[in-house]
Amino acid sequence: MPSARLQQTRFQRRLVKAGEQLVSWAANPWRRWSLRLITLLVSFSLGGVVASIGGQIGQSDPIGALLCVLSMEWAVRARGPLRRRSGDRLPLQLLDMARIGLLYGLLLDGFKLL
Repeated sequence: MPSARLQQTRFQRRLVKAGEQLVSWAANPWRRWSLRLITLLVSFSLGGVVASIGGQIGQSDPIGALLCVLSMEWAVRARGPLRRRSGDRLPLQLLDMARIGLLYGLLLDGFKLL
């Protein structure tokens, strides 16, 4: 029995269209660099925020660590299909910048606590 294809929702179609519009907007190399830099800095800030909040509350350290590990694991697993996809590499580059920024933000706050 053939499997039934799931219907795409309007939200899914808009997400795909937004991604395509972002890639076409970032065709200019300066826009691409600025977008990657913004992603790196925002994720760096988020890493610092997660570590600072976890350090202040004390009770949420394991939860913050679990969220960070899960987000890193998700990013590593999402990287595979993005690498195999043909076409523009912008989503892969943005994902890598977000991973690097989050990791460096966490490490920097860890060194502050020493």
